[in-house]
Parts: sequence; C-alpha cells; structure tokens
Amino acid sequence: MQERAVKTVADAVALVEASALTHIKVGLSDIDGVMRGKYLRRDKFLSALKSGFAFCNVVLGWDLDDHLYDNVQYTGWHTAYPDAQVRIIPESCRRLPLELGPEGEPMLFFLAEFDGPAAEVCPRRLFHRVLARADKLGFDAYAALEYEFFMFTETPQSVREKGYRNLQNWTPGNFGYSVLRSTVASEFYRQLNEMCEAMDMPIEGLHTETGPGVLEAALAVDVAANAADKGFLFKTFTKALAQRNGLMATFMAKWSHDHPGQSGHIHLSLRNKATQRSAFYDESQPFGMSKTQASFMAGVQRYLPEFMAMYAQTVNSYSRLVPGYWAPLDATWGMENRTTALRLIPGSEKSQRVEVRIGSADANPYIALAAALGSGLYGIETGLEPEPMVQGNAYAQQFSPHLKLPNTLWDAAQRLRSSTAATTLFGAPFVEHFAATREWEEREFRRHVTDWELSRYFEII
Repeated sequence: MQERAVKTVADAVALVEASALTHIKVGLSDIDGVMRGKYLRRDKFLSALKSGFAFCNVVLGWDLDDHLYDNVQYTGWHTAYPDAQVRIIPESCRRLPLELGPEGEPMLFFLAEFDGPAAEVCPRRLFHRVLARADKLGFDAYAALEYEFFMFTETPQSVREKGYRNLQNWTPGNFGYSVLRSTVASEFYRQLNEMCEAMDMPIEGLHTETGPGVLEAALAVDVAANAADKGFLFKTFTKALAQRNGLMATFMAKWSHDHPGQSGHIHLSLRNKATQRSAFYDESQPFGMSKTQASFMAGVQRYLPEFMAMYAQTVNSYSRLVPGYWAPLDATWGMENRTTALRLIPGSEKSQRVEVRIGSADANPYIALAAALGSGLYGIETGLEPEPMVQGNAYAQQFSPHLKLPNTLWDAAQRLRSSTAATTLFGAPFVEHFAATREWEEREFRRHVTDWELSRYFEII
C-alpha cells in the first residue's frame, strides 16, 4: 500500500507492519505553528494508532523559545503540566524523502492532533471545527496557500554568531520572476519541487520575488483540510531542506526594513455539496460574484479587524503592514486589486475565488485559515453585504474608521478577546487562550531594548 492511500487505522497498521522501519515519526502543531514531535518505537506507534498516546501539554503552554506562558488558564505551573491525549491521523501518512531508515527506506511520518480537553485550544482541531460548520451549511471548502520566504547562505550557528546582522543573502539584488536566478540555482528548485511532490504538497508555481534571495511558492489547491496540513508541512520541511543544503529559509513577516515583508496569502472558495458546483460563481452577476461569495467576502471583511491576531500572530507581523509594501492597512476589497486586504478573483466555475492578502508568512496556517473561513461562513449565515468596492490604489485612500486594522499585536489581541463573533466561531476556551498567548508575546518584546532604540537615544537624548 502507498502511504497516501492510507485512510484508516487498519490501513496505517498494514503499512507499518510491511515496513522495515523500527521507529515512526509524528508531528503536531503548537500555538505558533511550530511543528513539535517525536519518534515512536514501532510497537508503541501501532498501539498509539488504535488508542492514542500521551504528549506533555506544555507544547500548548510555551512560546517559540520554549518559555512558559505565565498568563494562560489551560496549562501552567498551576496544573503541573500533565500529559494530554493525542490522536494520530492515519490519512496524513507520508514518506519523508529527506530521512532514510533501514535499507534506505524513507521514514514514515504522521500528523497528530490533541484530543480531550486539549482539543479546545489545539490549532488543528480549531480549524476542523470551522470545517464542520461549513459542512453543516452545505459547503465543501477549498483552499490554497502561498508563501514568500527569504533564503540565506547561513547556518543556525552562523546567524547566532553574527547576532542576526550582516547576513549573506542567497542571491543579491531585486530579481523578481527571474529565469536567470532560477536557472543558476536550479538544483535547489528541483530538490524543493521533488520533495513537495513526494510529500503530496505540490507547488503549483515557484519563482523569485523582488528582493535578495526571496522565493514565492504557491501550493496547489485542495480541500481546505488538506490545504492546511500542507501549509504546515511545507514550512517545516522547506526549512529542513534548506539547512541540508547549507542554506537557511526564514518565514518571518519582515526580516529587514529595506525589503518588503513576507506574505502568507490564502485563496478560498466554496462548493455546494448538493449540486457539486461552485457556490461563488454566478455568471449573471458582475464579476461572476454570486450572492454567497459576496456575503462570504463581507464576513471576512467585517471581522478582519477583530480577528487580526489570528492572521498576524507575532510582533514582527505588524512591521510588514506599512504603505507601499504590498500589505493592506484596512479591511478593504477590490476586484483584482493587490492593494486591498481582500482580492476578488473572477474566473469560471472552477477558478472563482477570494484571496485574503492580510496574512503573513509567519502565521500558523490552521489558525489563519480558521479565521478566514470562519468569518466568511459567518457572513453567509448572517447575510452580510460587503462595503463598496475599492478601485485604484487603496494606500492613497481614506476609509471609515471601522475598517482600520489594529497596528500592534497587543491591540489585535484585545480586539480578539472582546469579539463576540470569535467566541461564537472558535469557542471561548480558544479565544481566551490564544489572546493570552499573544499578550505574552507582546510583553516579551517590551522587555527588550532594540538596536533602533540604542542608535536613536543612546547619545543624543
């Protein structure tokens, strides 16, 4: 049996039993979208397939640097960090072409997700609750994610030795869509494409973006559940592939004030389950936009300011949101307009969709997709109408204050915490937990003195 044909626990058991591997690798998402995991011995893994296994719930209670949150209710010293139940997802089975076991057999890998009480704050379970809402409304959701990432001729050791300054970009200059660059570096492009094909997360388009050593990868469209998993896998294993080639890839939202930030754009569409036709396409309407798509887009637009912390999840995310750098500043929409937060992409029964352009590359794909799909569905449920369409350069226009997006992580966390819609869509436990983790992230930033502050104030003030 091929790994991507695995659908059930019995299928997964059969595949593992036919394998020579002594251990199997599993991974799951923490709050920030960092993949945490472990190797499980073969017999332990087979048992876990059937009944789950225990995983310390600290991975939902610490930050990117493994520092413990001091302000969350779900877990902490007050709970003594017990184990939480974890479920292995059989249909997520993949081979890892970068990692070989006995006799050269590629390692088997499975995604997992938290179960029991931990499911309330688990990012993957959050998104699947939103998918269940779509199913109840009679829709199948489809999604595709696009990621921009900068590449450096550095190692984890060298960037630390340099204090993350004066880093060597993979290539110099602004070479957007460069055939020259992709030809010279074709070996890495080939490896990345082949890895993604082998892991069933194919790249639909891969090219240089404007900036030294920056790439953009557009993952192929899939049902939204698969698209979220693929985005999660893509970020981790792209970084792994880069490091195996003596390179580093960063998905920071903005690593340098001299260059544009890095986006994580989300393309979404709905299909009617009963008719198996696009719920977004109506050739009788302007731009082919059905009333369902209009209400969906209105929902995303209406709740962008309240859900901003779910799209822009780090302090650094907000450095990207500046005029003229391809990142929107207000909850606006336009037809084929890349200066607005939402881009209506007219097309056909197959291609009609909306692009949510506010997300940054550093976002947890499960959480960002939950925000986009959830708010769109809520717009359909409540019959919302979108604001007037923006034409021309949105950066040069003034909009109503209610469309203004939060410009700090702290403000975004407060908007999310007080959002009735967020509690309705995502559940009070998740909203409380996630808002608290974003407040922690902001407080951690405030504890440090930046280079900018030193150079600006040290002598003159």
